Amino acid sequence: MTDDELGTRRGRALRAAVEQGLVSQDEPVVGLLDVEGITRSAAALHAAFDTPGVTVTHHFAVKAASLVPVLALLGECGLGAEVASPGELALARAAGIPASRTVLDSPAKTTAELREALTLGIAVNADNPHELARIDALREETASASPVGLRVNPQLGAGSIGAMSTATATSKFGVALRDPGAQEWVLRAYAERPWMNRLHTHTGSQGVPLELMAAGVRAAWELAERINAAAGRRQVTGIDLGGGLPVNFGSDETTPAFADYAGLLRTEIPGLFDGRYGLVTEFGRSLLAKNGTVLARVEYAKSAGGRPIAVTHAGAQVATRTVFVPDAWPVRVLALDAKGREKDGEPVVQDVAGPCCFAGDLVARGRALPLLAAGDHVALLDTGAYYFSTHFAYNSLPRPAVHGYTARPDGTIAFAPVRAAQTRAELLAESGAGLPPLRRREAA
Repeated sequence: MTDDELGTRRGRALRAAVEQGLVSQDEPVVGLLDVEGITRSAAALHAAFDTPGVTVTHHFAVKAASLVPVLALLGECGLGAEVASPGELALARAAGIPASRTVLDSPAKTTAELREALTLGIAVNADNPHELARIDALREETASASPVGLRVNPQLGAGSIGAMSTATATSKFGVALRDPGAQEWVLRAYAERPWMNRLHTHTGSQGVPLELMAAGVRAAWELAERINAAAGRRQVTGIDLGGGLPVNFGSDETTPAFADYAGLLRTEIPGLFDGRYGLVTEFGRSLLAKNGTVLARVEYAKSAGGRPIAVTHAGAQVATRTVFVPDAWPVRVLALDAKGREKDGEPVVQDVAGPCCFAGDLVARGRALPLLAAGDHVALLDTGAYYFSTHFAYNSLPRPAVHGYTARPDGTIAFAPVRAAQTRAELLAESGAGLPPLRRREAA
């Protein structure tokens, strides 16, 4: 799929969403997901890592799009699920993802979570020695077929976004391999547990270059080689590479591509693909970001200090990271007219604001766009990952509806519901409506 094809299909979907009333005065913001784009992204991932003689299992990071119909679609595309909480596991199960294609990762797994995973046969990556001791105790209670691995932190440094960098010297994730005695402890841990058969690392995320990601995988592969040499057998049979491929938010181009990353791994770590290890991946943002769009009405157009401001219904509640950390998480904004068509007027420097009651609720600052007017629309591009699953309930704004779209042979757009808009009754129930009021304590 070319960039032009992506943009053309998205443009038709935006117009159709307005024409069909998916976005309106009553529903002023909506999420849209390109079904064909998602399936093509999944196919590109499979093709990139396909290697004769190597078993590769791909898992989608549920946190990136915690929507059951999306998980079910990805399951049909041959992906499993990487989960990091009981809620995410429940979503994966509801989507029909089998336990055999599920991986549990989290730095704070409870005993109950671990028991459930080990009982179901879900793969578990232990984060630290204390968690490994819990797994020991649970395995004594009952036999388990779960693959079990250890998450390691190669401590290679940060990318351009510190909060997204998981392989720093002081990262909260995994066993820090460069700390004194850490590698020796890892070797003992595997020697004492011949049933431990995986090793896990996750170096990449937004802002992390491919070279640093590959270096993290190399550290895990070298450690697996040491573990197996010490055991005198192939104890570690699977290496979990994590996910975290960064996304280009500057254009419709998909770069870096999955093939770029897989090609770098083949060059830098050829032994990873020689058939001795099964490979596991956990990509999220890179599968969904380019395939989603937030569409919102412009409620008012005004000016302040000579700066035009378009006040829309898409702000911090759907674009939380963009609003609070705009330099790290910028979004492209399309200016659309009242019918959802892209405007072509002379660009005017303006702000695009959201509906939340604080001054910083801006999704674009000083952006040159065709001048927006009340009744127009804006589209926030590349928002298919995280923007629909990390709703920020500021001002008790409801979660918006999300729809998937496909192009019919005649070019028209068909929509299918992914998530209904949160109702006022649901919002009230979530906020404790119906429970008895709190009473102040009477003075003695």
